Amino acid sequence: MTDELLTIDKLSVRFADSRSNALDQISLQIGRGERVGLIGESGSGKSVTALAVMGLLADDAKLSGSIRWQDKELLGMHDAQYSRLRGEQMSMVFQEPMTALDPTMRTGRQVAEVLRLHEGAPTGAARARVLEMLAGVGIGDPQRVADSFPHQLSGGQRQRVLIAMALINTPDLLICDEPTTALDVTVQARVLDLLRSGLDQAGSALLFISHDLAVVSQMVDRIAVIYDGRIVETGSRSQILESPRHPYTAGLIATADLADVAPGGRLPVLDDFWKRSDDGH
Repeated sequence: MTDELLTIDKLSVRFADSRSNALDQISLQIGRGERVGLIGESGSGKSVTALAVMGLLADDAKLSGSIRWQDKELLGMHDAQYSRLRGEQMSMVFQEPMTALDPTMRTGRQVAEVLRLHEGAPTGAARARVLEMLAGVGIGDPQRVADSFPHQLSGGQRQRVLIAMALINTPDLLICDEPTTALDVTVQARVLDLLRSGLDQAGSALLFISHDLAVVSQMVDRIAVIYDGRIVETGSRSQILESPRHPYTAGLIATADLADVAPGGRLPVLDDFWKRSDDGH
């Protein structure tokens, strides 16, 4: 069996209302158990990449190139087969839990739904596993949280519920798209600790998407830098942060002192680099 879980090869994405590609021939590989960061400014294509891998882009998105899961091509895969893959081998933690969770369904039922759909777990066994998983992500009163609707929980509790939902089937790959941006610094640090612990226990690979270099540096071993829909540099964490080769990467790092950046802090727009790029330099 290959050690490569996910192979993105020359992937391009264009939406119907756009004159340019949201992604332009990007290539990226993630190996079994590997933790990879994808960094760049807002609008650079980070979330489009995640949604393309998960098969969740809007119908007007036109994709070309290749996304392979081990030896299976995902582009063009039947919806039912893709859905099974998402629930059993890949999962995702989204940036805003209030939009990711169903506001009309109690949170415990939503987490249990993953087990029932993909493992056929009976109701009692699923409930016990949900309570165990909620406790495992640091929720002090898992029964109360399981019986609550999302709006009755704090932002940190909702994000922990999403992490429990994403990890409950021990996926081979977990994708996190800005998972702590909406949280305050104290809660954010705890959630990152829980993510690392959950990944260690599950043995899952990680694609961690963020604009926050300080957070990325804590979570991953390898980093890919995306600018204007193109991956401009890929390397080890130390190489990217200490010896960047591309001027855009150097600009990102120059605008953020990693020792001083608070988790969740936004990176400034690199006006000079954008101007030079637009001028063809």
